[in-house]
Amino acid sequence: MRLWTMVLTIPLVALLLQPVWAPRWGSGILGEVSATGSAAAVITVVVFFGLVALYCRTLQQILVCVPEQDRIRSPRSVWLMFAIPFNFVEDFFIVNDVAASLVGSAAVRTRSVSIWRATGLAWCSLQIVSLLPGAVGLAGGAAAILVWLGNWTHAAIITRRLRHAIEFAHG
Repeated sequence: MRLWTMVLTIPLVALLLQPVWAPRWGSGILGEVSATGSAAAVITVVVFFGLVALYCRTLQQILVCVPEQDRIRSPRSVWLMFAIPFNFVEDFFIVNDVAASLVGSAAVRTRSVSIWRATGLAWCSLQIVSLLPGAVGLAGGAAAILVWLGNWTHAAIITRRLRHAIEFAHG
């Protein structure tokens, strides 16, 4: 793991622990999830992590389709999105590295890669905003999910283009 990831994670851990040191600000993201009741909270968390796993699989498929010499990171490394709490920072690097790996691909236009990177970095940023207490955090979380779903849809389109290019090249 990168040194920057570890260093930049420190203030995010402080935000995650905010209900402990500043309870008057609200219960934070964990409190919001648990406010729905135990069963609903468990279902919400399981569904969310299931979707994150499917998103990681999509990013892994993108990197597998990119020639090894053009990859900035290994396909398996996208699973660092599960390395909580480091994932809040590492996600930025993952998105940037996947986009950088696509730059040389003739199958994906530069503009498409730029849009994918921008929406990826946007959901990463909004994910951090979601850690803030109160309405700002809730709004940031809702926006993060919407932008992330758009980014994921775009990633699936990119994967199809890459696979089509590979099939075309192999006749």
